[in-house]
Amino acid sequence: MLRSDDLQVFVLTAELGSLSAAARQLELSPAVASAALKRLEAQLGCRLLVRSTRSLRLTGEGELYLPHARSALQSLVEGQQLLAGGKATISGTLQLSAPSDFGRNVLLPWLDEFQLQHPLLSLRLLLADRNADLFRQPVDIALRYGQPEDSSLVAVPVAAANRRVLCASPGYLAANGSPRTLADLVHHNCLRFMLAGRVHERWCFLDDRHRELEQLVSGDRVSDDADVVRRWALAGRGVVYKSWLDIAQDVQSGRLVVLLPELLGEPTPLNLICAHRAHLGERVRLLREHLVERCQRLIQLAPFAH
Repeated sequence: MLRSDDLQVFVLTAELGSLSAAARQLELSPAVASAALKRLEAQLGCRLLVRSTRSLRLTGEGELYLPHARSALQSLVEGQQLLAGGKATISGTLQLSAPSDFGRNVLLPWLDEFQLQHPLLSLRLLLADRNADLFRQPVDIALRYGQPEDSSLVAVPVAAANRRVLCASPGYLAANGSPRTLADLVHHNCLRFMLAGRVHERWCFLDDRHRELEQLVSGDRVSDDADVVRRWALAGRGVVYKSWLDIAQDVQSGRLVVLLPELLGEPTPLNLICAHRAHLGERVRLLREHLVERCQRLIQLAPFAH
């Protein structure tokens, strides 16, 4: 039978990249920690880690097994909390990936509130616009716009009604005028985002009759960091086509102005992504509820919500 303390040694060793560091954190001797790993590998019938005097890495089997080991340990913690009558009291480490712009400018204060409500919880936050590899990276869940391309991943909605909006700063509009039609964008400097090597330069909308409209845009700036694109817009460098959640607070404060509000922007649903439904434990459930409530407040302020 697998031992939970052996699983703990394996998971912590994989996360820290060092058996000796894991042993110190668990207050074990290196010999005891090494024996735990060997015992686990013997029971599973495969090597999980390749170890040498200078390095340590997961084997292919170890990469496959790691998320299951994490999930098993978390399930044991949640079961213990349930028996203790403290299901709402969550602890441990929640590893989360989020988009750069949404993560820095919207999510951070929400996570601060969440940790104040759950002081025993630790967070590990990775910010990147590229899709997180939930099977290889030390991530339990990811917040991402749109549906995952990998159909094996589990997607749970957080803000299904979110859409893109066209906007620019008051300073840019004072100097360059406001577009009155979609075709007018050819006369404006459009700030574009690049993901996976592809520049997002075909901006799509629906008119009041729900007919699809598309405009090819151009400009002097492209970035693979969505937060950089937003900062350019705030600095008056051009027109931007962004997720409402990313710029809602900028619009409310007057730092950005919504353009052509009669057009309906592309749907950009925010989803919580995980590799296995087993990862949707109590910590993730409570975090999702926390995020859904706050996203709904912002969506209610959107021009497309009226």
